[in-house]
Amino acid sequence: MLSKKQAQIFFLGGTAVTFLIFIGLTVFSLSKAQDQSNTDKITAAVVRGKHLWESNNCMGCHTIMGEGGYYAPELTKVIERRGEGYVKAALMSPVAWEPNGRKMGPYKMTSEQADDMVAFFNWIGEIDLNGFETVVSPLAKDAK
Repeated sequence: MLSKKQAQIFFLGGTAVTFLIFIGLTVFSLSKAQDQSNTDKITAAVVRGKHLWESNNCMGCHTIMGEGGYYAPELTKVIERRGEGYVKAALMSPVAWEPNGRKMGPYKMTSEQADDMVAFFNWIGEIDLNGFETVVSPLAKDAK
């Protein structure tokens, strides 16, 4: 059985060790060597593509890196799966895009806007996912 003094020392020592481990892991996590976001590759086209992604509420239906709606396919690696031409055709289409019975409205983007979206998708696709695969909806798998 610990005395009151020994219990206090044990508690304070454990708290100090835990705090130091927490600070060490925080510093390690925030170090440049651990940065996997490829922020150095953000271009003006990537930024414009991100703004288009947000202004058209693409996340309402699609997901990127597991975040967003689950109605439509996951788009983290869409350029790798489908290619730039397919993505541009879907974005520039003057009619609704209806793969497998699911409807994506006609966004009628210009070639420049579609290029910006492709740049955004390329940038997203190059983020290091630590070996984790993004969840691809059955619709995307069937369309391969």
